[in-house]
Amino acid sequence: MVAPRSALLDAVGALPQAVNPLALSLNECPFPPLPAVRSALRACDEAANRYPEFLPQRLRSLIARHDGIAEEQVIVGAGATGVIMQVLHAVTSPGDTMVMATPTFDGYPIFAQMARLRTVTVPLDEHGRHDLDAMAEGARQARVVAVCRPHNPTGTIEPAAEIERFLTRLPADTVVLLDEAYVEFLAAEHRIDGPTLVARFGNVVVVRTFSKAYGLAGLRIGYGFCAPDLARELWRMQLPFGIGISAQVAVAASYSAESQLRQRIRMIAAERRYLQMRLRALGVYSTDGQANFLFLPGRPTPWPEVFDGSGLQLRHYADGGVRITVGSRQSTRAVLSAVTAAS
Repeated sequence: MVAPRSALLDAVGALPQAVNPLALSLNECPFPPLPAVRSALRACDEAANRYPEFLPQRLRSLIARHDGIAEEQVIVGAGATGVIMQVLHAVTSPGDTMVMATPTFDGYPIFAQMARLRTVTVPLDEHGRHDLDAMAEGARQARVVAVCRPHNPTGTIEPAAEIERFLTRLPADTVVLLDEAYVEFLAAEHRIDGPTLVARFGNVVVVRTFSKAYGLAGLRIGYGFCAPDLARELWRMQLPFGIGISAQVAVAASYSAESQLRQRIRMIAAERRYLQMRLRALGVYSTDGQANFLFLPGRPTPWPEVFDGSGLQLRHYADGGVRITVGSRQSTRAVLSAVTAAS
């Protein structure tokens, strides 16, 4: 039976507002997938009636070659969130403890609840960075610790040496989720050598995604890598047929077009600096963000009041702060207009 035309229109209308310049709450890439990726995805449409690989071995190999690690070190999931859940299912039991910062990525407390874990939250320091000393103290009896770098929502980073010192203070059986969802936005000198790190620390899982810089959030592709022994344990939680055919195609095309990707990243970073500069000219402070968003701490006039009626979709936090995804110049103008009107 053919679906009624009204049902088809409703389905199309329910699709994400891909071109909405005011949708700045999810740190999505403001650009559609790269042209080569779109072409590759169209080419695989005719295979949609077929199952993908039972387990994503080919995608695993592709990622391993790109990142310079052994295939057996890689796990793949439905976005970074899928990878994190694989880790929690593999290494925790109900009642175990998970340590995280506050505020932090919204997913962490949700995942902990799904895995029936107890959570310990540690406030960020005055610069919007992880308080690694306090987190190390809180993690003495923890099974899992989550550290995102750049941090979500502040965009800040800790020096690599501080991260390594933090890792030396943790028990060897405490699994550390080093969430690098925004790593592509970091300058080379600020990046941590992930393969070397997991070779030194067998309890670290580096988690990455194709949702942010690569602009493939709708395809849900993430991965992690770690020491081989831990990876084998995590691979046992790999969901059969869990990664679609389009994932491997999109990743391969993205890797082949990395020069274009780097250009997009430069454009987003330039827009972030422009927005930050213009906000500071208006007397508005933001943390030293290194990703594709800015975080504005709380102020006497609550941010929801500032942006009320602007149509902007932003992420507000209980501590009064607001996170603004860097979008197009039109998006930037809308943010600046709202702040100026409230000044």
